[in-house]
Amino acid sequence: MFDTVVIATDGSESASRAVDVALDFADKFDADVHALYVVDRGDVAASPDELRKELVDALEAAAQEALDDVRDRSDRSVTTAVRNGRPGKEIPQYAEEVDADAVALGTRGRHGDHGFVLGSVADAVVRRCDRPVLTVRQLDDAEAESLA
Repeated sequence: MFDTVVIATDGSESASRAVDVALDFADKFDADVHALYVVDRGDVAASPDELRKELVDALEAAAQEALDDVRDRSDRSVTTAVRNGRPGKEIPQYAEEVDADAVALGTRGRHGDHGFVLGSVADAVVRRCDRPVLTVRQLDDAEAESLA
């Protein structure tokens, strides 16, 4: 039923919990795992010209770190990819390209709590993706302690 799962990550705390849940999900279905990081070129375009190369280098390093984290936390082989563009558009497009059966991501990312229920990327992916989307909420400290 679920043969391929795409895990979208940005290396944030919210994405970290989503990675755990998605890897567990993939294990239960013995699914192939794809980890995707999207470098948001909108962030780059909005930066001053003299800082753009440094910002691109930092974002690419963050991408590699986030993808390595997913690979290190999995007992199975993980295919990784870095895309450039708008995450809300690139994530569903990647899922279609790899014929994913599901996409998983956190509800809030690097930019924090700027949505009432879902972050803007999660909201865009849910609206655009034609596959099931598993959104994973970051727990507050009390909730996390109760699960420990």
